[in-house]
Amino acid sequence: MKGIKYIIPLILTVFFCQKNYSQYITTDENYTAQQLVQDVLINSPCATVSNFSVSGGNFTSGEKSYAYFDGTGSTFPFQNGIVLSTGKASNTQGPNNSLSDDGNGMGWNGDQDLEQALNITNTINATILEFDFVSVGNKFSFDYIFSSEEYQGTAPCRYSDGFAFLLKEVGSTNNYQNLALVPNTNTPVLVTTVHPQISGGNGCPAINEQYFDAFNGTEHPTNFNGQTVVLTAKADINPNVLYHIKLVIADEENYRYDSAIFIGGGSFNFGLDLGDDQLIADGNPLCQNENLVLDATQAGTNTYQWYQDGNLLASETNPTYTVISGGNYSVEVNINGLCISEGEIEIEYAPTLIVAEDEFIQCDTDGTQDGFSSFDLNTIKNQIFSNLPTSYVVGFFETTTSTTLLPANYTNTIANQQVIYAKIMNIQGCYSAFPITLKVNTILLGQNEIIGLCNGSSTTLSIANGFTSYSWNTNPIQTTNQININTAGNYTVTVTNADGCSTTKTFTVELSEPATITNVIVNDFSNNNTATIEVVGNGNYEFSLNGINYQASNTFTNLQTGNYSFFVKDTKGCGITPGTFQILAAPKFFTPNGDGLNEYWQVPLLALQPKTIITIFDRYGKLIYSFKANQNGWDGKFNGETLFADDYWYTIVFENGRIVKGHFSLIR
Repeated sequence: MKGIKYIIPLILTVFFCQKNYSQYITTDENYTAQQLVQDVLINSPCATVSNFSVSGGNFTSGEKSYAYFDGTGSTFPFQNGIVLSTGKASNTQGPNNSLSDDGNGMGWNGDQDLEQALNITNTINATILEFDFVSVGNKFSFDYIFSSEEYQGTAPCRYSDGFAFLLKEVGSTNNYQNLALVPNTNTPVLVTTVHPQISGGNGCPAINEQYFDAFNGTEHPTNFNGQTVVLTAKADINPNVLYHIKLVIADEENYRYDSAIFIGGGSFNFGLDLGDDQLIADGNPLCQNENLVLDATQAGTNTYQWYQDGNLLASETNPTYTVISGGNYSVEVNINGLCISEGEIEIEYAPTLIVAEDEFIQCDTDGTQDGFSSFDLNTIKNQIFSNLPTSYVVGFFETTTSTTLLPANYTNTIANQQVIYAKIMNIQGCYSAFPITLKVNTILLGQNEIIGLCNGSSTTLSIANGFTSYSWNTNPIQTTNQININTAGNYTVTVTNADGCSTTKTFTVELSEPATITNVIVNDFSNNNTATIEVVGNGNYEFSLNGINYQASNTFTNLQTGNYSFFVKDTKGCGITPGTFQILAAPKFFTPNGDGLNEYWQVPLLALQPKTIITIFDRYGKLIYSFKANQNGWDGKFNGETLFADDYWYTIVFENGRIVKGHFSLIR
């Protein structure tokens, strides 16, 4: 039993050592440039390769900065391939528990072609693999991963080593074409161009984050802090033309924090270009009833075989094939019996969109009932089509030719009903504009009203009939279109129509009564005679001198001498109160000469106020005569003696205590 006890731990130790070892890539630096290219990268009779060279670090230990790597048994995406590093190739092996930081003070130069491709001037520690090739196909591609120790902290916001895959025809004076680009852009792949959001001080937002794989922990197949996802470098080429390709990576500015490119073994593919994939996600699917001719024609005595979704299309042996349905299409071309060149393309068709709803009704809820309302177009776009693909982008416009995108929260510009147009923004050529009707449901109850209620009476509050429901704020709630009330207050009714829209109207009921006249203030004996009617009462009143034309002011101006009747009307219809007043004026002279005309000085109309006293004085203030308003007046005599022609003064004391003074002339 003791033997078993000691043997089991030994077996487990060996097992875990083997398991841990298999988690990491391993490198082999014994491959020549030709072996790396011919045996590792390219294994195709459809291309010939030549003129191999490789260069890198001059380490005193004899180690190299390039190598063959094996990822069998690890989680690394490539089972094998080539690694080119700015440090020792052996330091690219996992685990990620040390800093790869080689190449200081070695006289290890950079590369001018790389600097020109990246528009930089300060590279060092360059590792370069280059060769020539001729392909029978019209395109080629290969897969790679860019890894770096600079994927740490905030370094991705500022620092990156550089690398490029440089291609051009042999003998051409043109600049190299860089194939190491962020997909569908002209941006070189770098730490600074492919990373997630970097938080903290001196951080930066994410850029091309979809192409960043991960920051690595210790247990990682390589000894790098982070890397991209598997990317593909590709180019269109001319068949049977000699090309030169240069794969180069270098430190920028200084040797610190090494980087490497891992190129997938056997991933160099020389094939045929059937054109770009036509996908909904890329915005270029085929439209319904549209056909696409795929052309794989190659020079020479060739045979062709087409496939759809991996299934042999046995009868399709022509150089061209007409696509009439979506799928993954591929072709195998046996070129002169020497090699098989392949091409593939994925085709999707834009679906016929089914319009489920093209009219959207919204209640006018802002209280104005003006026929305008804010529509949430983001919600509407998800309700228009019953089969809208999730990747489709829908935009809204006011006319079919408009290029101005409507905002997500859109208020109609035409009251009550307006047609706008939905367009599929990211799929070109397959769809016309879809007309969408926006309706604003309004309920016209009119403005809020102020209603008068006469003391001791009742009145009816009423709105239009025909709504689906009514609710008055009475206790208990009443649900008819009209109610009878006998008390003042605010009465609000809420109505709802058949579309479920609601609105309210408020009646302000004010108690009212006829006016009580308290005084009439007359300002007469002047050039602008006025009368002001003073009243009291629980109401709002208007005033008139003829019972026809009423005014809000209780003062009448520019009145002539005479007797007046006036009327005070309650605007709520609770009654009219009448009254009278006089506008008086004293004569400027009189002629007591016995001719029977104008023999007495008297104030006309004053007889209606018999208790009024008029007193006459001469210019010296001597009392001459006094009489009541209902008497004849003064005859121009004093104690029976006729007075001389002269000016005389009067004082009038009215029944209400009002006093008026003035003067007049006695003329003989």
